[in-house]
Amino acid sequence: MYAQALNAVLERLAAAARDAGRPVPRLLAVSKTHPATAVAEMASALRAAAASGTTVTAVAPGPAFGENYVQEALAKQQALTPGKTLEWHLIGHLQSNKAREAAAAFDWVQTVDRDKLVAALARHRPDGLPPLNVLVQVNIDDEAGKHGCTPGQVPALAVAIAAQPRLLLRGLMAIPAPHPDLERRREAFIRMKALFDALATQHPQVDTLSMGMSEDIELAVAEGATMVRVGTALFGRRD
Repeated sequence: MYAQALNAVLERLAAAARDAGRPVPRLLAVSKTHPATAVAEMASALRAAAASGTTVTAVAPGPAFGENYVQEALAKQQALTPGKTLEWHLIGHLQSNKAREAAAAFDWVQTVDRDKLVAALARHRPDGLPPLNVLVQVNIDDEAGKHGCTPGQVPALAVAIAAQPRLLLRGLMAIPAPHPDLERRREAFIRMKALFDALATQHPQVDTLSMGMSEDIELAVAEGATMVRVGTALFGRRD
């Protein structure tokens, strides 16, 4: 049931990348609040798109899903058979007391924004799993009440992550302020790309800039996103 919506998003990504002269970014399907059955159906649609050669880079190396809450993700993983064949990204704020579960359940944590969380995730990442992929979340528009570090805190936090053998620094993530004027969002994306480029000069393994959602993915792609987080355009609006 999701094939049509998925194809529409893949076409948007391909067109945006072509127009901007940039690579097609990876697609993260944001499945928060949607049931495990929806995840399973979307995973099948993603695999079919990859097999057909449709914008393969957007759906490689396999279906990836973004969740806001640890417990919700765990329930879906347990309901799916087996849930760990999918790639799971935590894209919501992580409390330190949930770090043990998150470190074991997720392949990526995109919302690391403080030293305490770095230490907790590294301590609890199981030895039998590969290093946990980590993105630093940046509060790029300095919004009150929004999680994320300041741009000036990125270098030190990146050094702390890179020093942990059980973690792998992959890049940056941001949720710019939802300005009705999309050009205001473009400014935030431009600042994030500059911050990302500066980080990559210090940490050669950095390769991921996660920004852009359903309504502004074209802007994000134009300004250098390598991963976009799409929920509504794939699954429909949440209740």
